[in-house]
Amino acid sequence: MADFGGDLELEDFRAEARAWLDSSFPKSLAGKGAVAMSERQGQSADLAQWRKAIGEKGWATPTWPAQYGGGGLSGPQARVLQQEMAKAQAFNPLLFGMGVTMIGPTILDYGTEAQKAQHIPPIVRGEVQWCVGYSEPNAGSDLASLQTKAVDAGDHWVINGQKTWTSGAQYSDWCGLLTRTDPAARKHDGISFMLVDMHQPGIETRPIALIAGASPFCETFFTDATAPKDALLGQLNVGWTVGKRLLQHERASQTGAIGGGRTVPLNQLAKRYVEVDADGRISDPDLRIRLVRHEMDARTHALTLARVVAESKEANGATNGASVLKNSATHVAQTRAELTLEIMGAQGLGWQGDDYTREEIETVRGWLSGKAMSIYGGSSEIQNNIISKRILGLPDNTQAS
Repeated sequence: MADFGGDLELEDFRAEARAWLDSSFPKSLAGKGAVAMSERQGQSADLAQWRKAIGEKGWATPTWPAQYGGGGLSGPQARVLQQEMAKAQAFNPLLFGMGVTMIGPTILDYGTEAQKAQHIPPIVRGEVQWCVGYSEPNAGSDLASLQTKAVDAGDHWVINGQKTWTSGAQYSDWCGLLTRTDPAARKHDGISFMLVDMHQPGIETRPIALIAGASPFCETFFTDATAPKDALLGQLNVGWTVGKRLLQHERASQTGAIGGGRTVPLNQLAKRYVEVDADGRISDPDLRIRLVRHEMDARTHALTLARVVAESKEANGATNGASVLKNSATHVAQTRAELTLEIMGAQGLGWQGDDYTREEIETVRGWLSGKAMSIYGGSSEIQNNIISKRILGLPDNTQAS
């Protein structure tokens, strides 16, 4: 599609996007992104239809190159599309996974033309699911201490080791895997990034039960698993660079940069559950103040996000600002969850049963699972270290090896 530059052309595109959403997005899913995707393994016909429609249109990846099935939209067009999706209370179903948010952008950054042609189109269409093999039992925040090994066996690699907290591994078709390919090198220098087919007998996944009920995390075991020689993404033993780039994409995806469905404003939600005065205001002044502060934080985050997105486009890639946004997004999301639970009162503590709506049940589960936001994707402390060293220029007081 041609690049629209002027306001008139953008308005024409807005009309096109609105018309397409009106005909393609199932009304039954409006405003239900989180609930719909929490049931994805037994997804409804409407959700399956929506995944297929947005994947074939390329608008799940609006700015990705059209030659690989992406939308080929300009930045302004993508923003218009996001605005129209928010108005329709639509959501991007392919953002609930790692293909669009992490692996795909990294393949576009480092992949060969053959790798892009093989992997990007099915990611764009939502036909495959990816996981990321990073953390290990003894390599969490100190990820460079990883010990999963890939040994050169001539025409292929042989992989042995264990990963943990592998989100979605039990459902995944492919894994972006960090492996040690040179045990003699310094720990950051002997790592390679590989694209590994999960459908093979040498890979076993074991889901880890969580307090929120769902189990997106797994232990993943590699026992003489294999990968072809061209599975290497980027250069041999330079996987640490590729891996860091993927983490930048991940942190950007956790800031709201990739869009999503509209959520009900908390002040509207509150009026369903708490007392209001004669003027329709929430009666509790303390709750009103905290809701306003939360709204200010959310809007400040959104404005900062827009600025960092613009800066990253000028810098031709993600910036260290993603670390700031990852922490602020975590604060906004966790505060919203706490306020929502408080507003709903006892109705926000329901686990199951006819006395609770689906939204109320999802509230307590979301509150529990949201506690992990300050840990996964790089803990808040790790982000603070990045901010202090790379943005503020403060001295490094950590013991680096």
